[in-house]
Amino acid sequence: MASRILLIEDDARLAAMLAEYLGEAGYRTAVAATGAAGLQMAAQQPFDALVLDLMLPDMDGLDVCRQLRATRELPILMLTARGDAADRIVGLEIGADDYVVKPFSSAEVIARIRAVLRRTGRTAAPEAADDELAVEDVRVDVAARRAWRGEEELELSRREFDLLARLMRDAGRVVTREALMDDVWDVNWFGSTKTLDVHVGWLRRKLGDDPQAPRYIHTVRGVGFRFSDATA
Repeated sequence: MASRILLIEDDARLAAMLAEYLGEAGYRTAVAATGAAGLQMAAQQPFDALVLDLMLPDMDGLDVCRQLRATRELPILMLTARGDAADRIVGLEIGADDYVVKPFSSAEVIARIRAVLRRTGRTAAPEAADDELAVEDVRVDVAARRAWRGEEELELSRREFDLLARLMRDAGRVVTREALMDDVWDVNWFGSTKTLDVHVGWLRRKLGDDPQAPRYIHTVRGVGFRFSDATA
């Protein structure tokens, strides 16, 4: 079942845009324009995560966060136009799980929601929707964490498996380096992104893929990687 997200945001245009992107990413989203309305919705319906604007017309987002934290455990991603480090620290100390400063991309918000759901043990919608993946002769059983090329089972590390599954979920489409780092290594990864290239190289070898003439994993220079499309 798709994860349910409560979005508390008073900017109607931004709320509509985020709700649309969340829906395309496989989440069910409810929107509230005020802190009071959001608290009422949270009390009446079960949600898997909250996306909360810090600046609301009726009350401070920090107060909303405090009130929710007093009654339930709900992953909270805070949105704000204030980039001051003190604000971020206060938000995290009172219970927010992550913090995004405006302006931001919708892709970044979705990646951070996935990471928060993953860290808190809640199932992200795209992972729940695609337990069995198959492209050409490569198959992945996400729930069992097993992968095959033809009849041969592949011996993959945890990162290699997650990387393969992430690329295959968007087979035929480019997955940016940033999205791969966020989804496979976590949005809070502070190491070099060269680790992505290293793991892609290892995964290619295990798939028997030639990087000069790839069958499976194609490099899109300066952008990211694309897994082959079975319909191409």
